[in-house]
Amino acid sequence: MDAQMGAPGFWDSNERAQKHIGKLNALKRAVLPVVAFQKKVDDIGVMQELVEMASAGERETYEKEIETNVAAMVTELDALEIASFLTGQFDKNNAILSIQSGAGGTESNDWADILFRMYNRWAERRGYTVELQDVQAGDQAGISKATILIKGENAYGYAKAERGVHRLVRISPFDANKRRHTSFCAVDVIAEITDEIEIEIPEGELRIDVYRSSGKGGQGVNTTDSAVRITHIPSGIVVVCQNERSQIKNKAAAMNVLKARLYEKKQDEQRSEMERFYGEKGEIGWGSQIRSYVLQPYQMVKDLRTGMSTSDTQGVLDGDLDRFVNAWLRAGSPRHRNKDIQMED
Repeated sequence: MDAQMGAPGFWDSNERAQKHIGKLNALKRAVLPVVAFQKKVDDIGVMQELVEMASAGERETYEKEIETNVAAMVTELDALEIASFLTGQFDKNNAILSIQSGAGGTESNDWADILFRMYNRWAERRGYTVELQDVQAGDQAGISKATILIKGENAYGYAKAERGVHRLVRISPFDANKRRHTSFCAVDVIAEITDEIEIEIPEGELRIDVYRSSGKGGQGVNTTDSAVRITHIPSGIVVVCQNERSQIKNKAAAMNVLKARLYEKKQDEQRSEMERFYGEKGEIGWGSQIRSYVLQPYQMVKDLRTGMSTSDTQGVLDGDLDRFVNAWLRAGSPRHRNKDIQMED
């Protein structure tokens, strides 16, 4: 592919050239870290030979250097292993993440707002960018629904681990009697569909409504009828976008989300394991959660699919989710499917 870039006529089509370069860079990001790691392994082998030939005084110095290097390589190897699990067709794509409050009323709306903040911070930790697609405020507090676009390499591959119902147990800040409450929210994650996948939607199947934006869009957004709601009549799927001041841009963004949801729905219908995607979430309430966040009477976040748990609840709510994402990816890989996931304190 490097050689093709030097061929005559390569730049005749700028769009085709940019796609080629994008694919080449993605391959380099996947391959070169493995090549570099193998070189480090070879260097350790050379250092071991030096230890065998060194004097007693020199041997101790070499051994300490080997221990330091190997300790750093363990973390690097862990990241390489996790990345190797991202082999799905759309794992490399951007992710469209939606949060829907469930059973619990105001409590669930506040919980949805906490999750909204958590996923924004998680994306920032990973170096991704986040674009707000839609947010609907709760009746008294928090939000009832929100959709964000997480942009970055492998964003969907990692974010898809969060698909499911999330349960919160805490002393309610809205209860004057300080009683313990349980709240639920559903998180849905789909891949943003690129131009390589063609999804044709007849105009007659769409109902498009425009209205004045609301929520966290800012005053400039809220002064015009820029928000767009698109309903796909045959499936009943509804998507909303109100983050842009331009109605045209909001419509284009909403259509991208609708195409992604329709493609995901089509894929679901072709799979025998329906629960892997939409069916996996089930009801937004008791008995269907994938993860529990307990703040009272003790501190614990536990993923019920993998058994991974931690008492660092504040760290998790601040976006430290990789421990759960990585455990889920490992649990789904053939080499780890029959192994227990080690639990954290």
